[in-house]
Amino acid sequence: MDRQIIITDGAPAAVGPYSQGVRLDDLIFTAGQIGLDLATGKLVGEDVADQTRQALHNLEAILKAVGSCLHHVVKTTVYLADIADFDAMNAVYAEFFPAGDEPPARATLQAAALPLGARVEIEVIAEVCECEHEEEGKAGDGECRCC
Repeated sequence: MDRQIIITDGAPAAVGPYSQGVRLDDLIFTAGQIGLDLATGKLVGEDVADQTRQALHNLEAILKAVGSCLHHVVKTTVYLADIADFDAMNAVYAEFFPAGDEPPARATLQAAALPLGARVEIEVIAEVCECEHEEEGKAGDGECRCC
């Protein structure tokens, strides 16, 4: 098995004994991402919509670090501090995973508490991009260009 730890400056660094993500053969598993702004190290605000958007941008950066993207996500898990935020989270989530584009499987649940008082945390499982890349001439290397 080919195992690679994913580390990128494009997303908040791990703050404990875990990795931002792990690539195992053709799958990518990410750590949960909250709505931390990379520049400030703070939550983007108290609004679940803004935090969802930032968490998904953080996930994009982790996937990009190994040449993949949100288009290759097969499963997401969404943790909400309050399940009453589902509709607001779902509206932003749909911007990244439109229903007509075969969105990934998803589980959404309420958590008792999330890090730093976050309203939402999201983790994904994705495939490694198998798109042909002009520069490299072979699949699975370099930046994903399918999105």
